[in-house]
Amino acid sequence: MPTETNKKSRTREAIMAGARALIARGDTVTVAAAAAEQGISRATAYRYFSDPTVLAAEAGLAVEVLPYETVVDGAETPRARVLAVSRYIFGLSVRHEAAFRQFLARNLDAWQTSKSGDRRGARRVDMFKQALKGAKVSGQGKNRLIAALSTATGSEAMIGLYDIAKVDRETAETVVVEIAEALLDRYGVTE
Repeated sequence: MPTETNKKSRTREAIMAGARALIARGDTVTVAAAAAEQGISRATAYRYFSDPTVLAAEAGLAVEVLPYETVVDGAETPRARVLAVSRYIFGLSVRHEAAFRQFLARNLDAWQTSKSGDRRGARRVDMFKQALKGAKVSGQGKNRLIAALSTATGSEAMIGLYDIAKVDRETAETVVVEIAEALLDRYGVTE
């Protein structure tokens, strides 16, 4: 039976698929039009996306995300899977730096006007949850570990490392892995 989180994720992905269809045809992306593409009500769609520019930016990024199984292929332990996800999410941000920066800017614009902004897809959170299956970490500890890993990867980490710490790509990639390893050590994920 699907969980509420899985249902929300599928609905969000469906709305983005509608936006991608609009983009592919050269049509204007609106929240209502993207929802209509997938047979989703306007009211439901607006619970996920209030700003069409954020929807269009995220839909464009979603095309690039590999399935979890591909990301962790060959990683046998929770620790190895977490490190694979960390490397992948950071690398994805680096490979598509301009698009991620634009997406973050649109998200900040939406937050500025609505004071809440649209909730992001949180694919890395879901990937880390899956990667940690079988790890011996308590529920609250696992939630904190996932939150910590999520802040140490992706476009936010890229901006912190590039713009604030002023490190090069190779150093940034090394730091992301070192932070993930330190977090795994802190929470006792040894395998």
